[in-house]
Order: sequence, then structure tokens, then C-alpha cells
Amino acid sequence: MALTAYKGGNVDDIKTTAQKPLRKPEWLKVRAPQGENYAQIKNMLGELKLATVCQEARCPNMGECWSGGTATFMLMGEVCTRGCKFCNVKTGNAKLGLPPVDPFEPEKVAYSIAQMKLKYVVITSVDRDDMPDQGSDHFARTVKTVKKLDPNLIVEILTPDFRGDETLIKHLADAKPDVFAHNIETVERLTPSVRDPRAKYKQSMRLLQAVKEFHPTMYTKSSIMLGLGEEDHEIVQTLKDLRAVGCDVVTFGQYLQPTEKHLKVISFITPEKFKEWQTLAESMGFLYVASGPLVRSSYRAGEFFMHGIIEKNRKNNIQNNSVTADAATENVERIS
Repeated sequence: MALTAYKGGNVDDIKTTAQKPLRKPEWLKVRAPQGENYAQIKNMLGELKLATVCQEARCPNMGECWSGGTATFMLMGEVCTRGCKFCNVKTGNAKLGLPPVDPFEPEKVAYSIAQMKLKYVVITSVDRDDMPDQGSDHFARTVKTVKKLDPNLIVEILTPDFRGDETLIKHLADAKPDVFAHNIETVERLTPSVRDPRAKYKQSMRLLQAVKEFHPTMYTKSSIMLGLGEEDHEIVQTLKDLRAVGCDVVTFGQYLQPTEKHLKVISFITPEKFKEWQTLAESMGFLYVASGPLVRSSYRAGEFFMHGIIEKNRKNNIQNNSVTADAATENVERIS
């Protein structure tokens, strides 16, 4: 399939670009958050002192998602021990110590989810390299708590890399989230310039592979930002690498510079180009692809699709278990 060319940089170190900030095209302009539901959710989260990645990362879809009763909860505070150059979440020094984790946060998150009447929730966290287990147990306990409150709730988690510690990764996967997401963020060449030095391209790929080894039927998911100077062939290779480790779902979104201190946008990708990437990724065997300028890793379109897939599989499992139980009963009756 031919992929149309777009304005992109060939820079190896995008930190040093001298370009003036590019003007946002019309397709990236969104309305300011508003609506009664948005206000109620904002107030409730504030009262419970819960953080959302929607706020911390200045997500352009916050108004749409909150007005529709959806939010992505961010665990373990508002300060991250990593300093990724695209991310607007506050950075703290692990050696100096970060604020302690709220031990009641899992219950508060579960309460908020119940109040919002969600059927599908995304839970993520800051990196906590300052903690002995990097926060994996707190994360796992939150997943178990929200699923215990509502067994029908579909839970997607978006996790740190845990420095590649597969014991911690398995501990979190064993909490049985329905979707285990970890973002590769960008192509391999740009990873050192875009992500924190402790975040490695191959380490992230291995994390996704390990989840599949621990739980082969668990859905895995990753996300790629575009507009940072990546080349077409590098994106294709990243998609191949994701499929090689069994990744089921991928999303593409436009990188947007949160503040002047963050990486500059090298290019704005057109909606047509995003459609081409979606078509290509689907042809490579991804179960689902969300691709568009305003798409983020937990974008609602992907949630709705995954909700349908998971619900269908749950019903099939119930039917299969019922058939197995009936067959076992017949065998017992024959023996009797």
C-alpha cells in the first residue's frame, strides 16, 4: 500500500530544533470542556483528591469524555519519577522522596467509578521508582478492588515499565485486568530523545510480550504519537515489532506540545494520513486500531470497541462452561 508523504523532520535529536512553534490546523481545535456532567465529575474527583491523566496530561478529549461519563484515573499521586520530554505530568526526584501513596486510594477509585456508573474504566499511574515494588502492588490492589465492587466492570490498565522487572509485571497481570496497555510512544530511533532515559524501546516491547506469556488470552495494547520527526518506514517497523510480541490493539495520535518547555511539534499529521496508518495497521492483523489527530491511548472509541469484544467473549465463555457442565452431568447420570 502506498503511503502519501507528509511534512516530517529527519532530525536525530529533536531537542535542538530551531523551528518556531507550528500553528495548529483547524482539525485540532476543540471546544473548551463544559457541561453539567463534566462539572460534577471535576468536583467529585477534587473532593476525593484523585488525579486523572485527563487533567494532568491536558488531554484534548477531556471535555468529550467527561461529559460522556468517562475518565482515566491516575494512581499514586500527581508527581512522576520519570521525566519524559513530551509529558505534562509533574516530575519529582526519587532520591529526595515523593509524597506517600494514599492507602485508601483503591477504595476511593472504586467509589468514584460506582458514582459515575461506568461500564469500562481505564486506570493508569505515575512511575514510582522511589517505591521498593515501584507501586505494582498498589496498582494491582486497585484493580482487584474495583472488580470486586462490580464484577461486570471492564478494566483497562495503562502501566509504567517497572524497569522491566517481570515479577512486578506478572503481579499486576495476575490481578486480571481485561486489557493490559503499555505505550511504546514513538519509534526506536527517537526513544532516547522523547522518553525518559530509563525507558527503553526493547524493554517496553518485552513487557508486552511478557504479559502474553503470563496470560495468553489477555488483550494487550499500545500507542504511538506522530509528529515528532518519525519516518514512515520507522512507523511500519514499530508496528511489525508490536505484532511480533502479540500486541492486539494500537492507537495513533498527534503529539501536541503541552508547554514551551516540552518537545516542539515537528509536523501536524493530516486526518487522511491517520486513516492510511489505520488501514495499514488493520491489514497487519491488529484486532483494533484507533487512529486520528485527537486520539489518545484511552480514547473512547477504542473503549467502546473493546467493551463489545470482551462482552462477547465473556458470553461465549459462559455458554462454553454451560455446555461443559451439561455434558458432565450427562456422564454422571450414565455412570449412575
